[in-house]
Amino acid sequence: MGKKIFEMKCSGVDVTQYDSYDALLVGIGKTKECSRLKASYKEALALYLWDVKREKKTANRYAKIQVSHDKKCPVCGMFLYKYPRWVSMIEYEDGKKLYFDGMKDLMKYYFEHKKGVKLILTQGYYTQETIAAREAYFVIGSDVYGPMGNEFIAFKDKKRAQNFLFDHHGKEILTFDAITPQTVYKLDE
Repeated sequence: MGKKIFEMKCSGVDVTQYDSYDALLVGIGKTKECSRLKASYKEALALYLWDVKREKKTANRYAKIQVSHDKKCPVCGMFLYKYPRWVSMIEYEDGKKLYFDGMKDLMKYYFEHKKGVKLILTQGYYTQETIAAREAYFVIGSDVYGPMGNEFIAFKDKKRAQNFLFDHHGKEILTFDAITPQTVYKLDE
């Protein structure tokens, strides 16, 4: 829907001049060609511009996280192929890759083995797109559970995380750097 609106009504919006989704949404309302759109159309347009148009210019693209049938989570021992939408990964500078059944177990491992970490990847909850965990937003305390119960639910952008938090009765949104060992172990209570 956002793409159709963009092509038919507002093709002149320069998404690169905005530093946040919220600023883009406000900016759309101020443009001459888009100011007459209904609020829901403005939001659809903003989501399209922010997630598609801007991302083509700025984001790293990561391959889908794939695991074989014999891969197990190094924390809990669960076979990962059964829960592909939850699989997260740590890659070390020496090329070693470890896969986990979710961000909760990944973080348990990470806090004990931080040295030499090159990249941490997870999957966006709605899109299943592979995203860099250090740039993601995580909802905790929701009514959505991962394979091991309460889980960090990942999103590429804060707006989607806020929508999910509201829709699924989440308690908090955290960035990667805000996650502590206490936060991780509290999810198991």
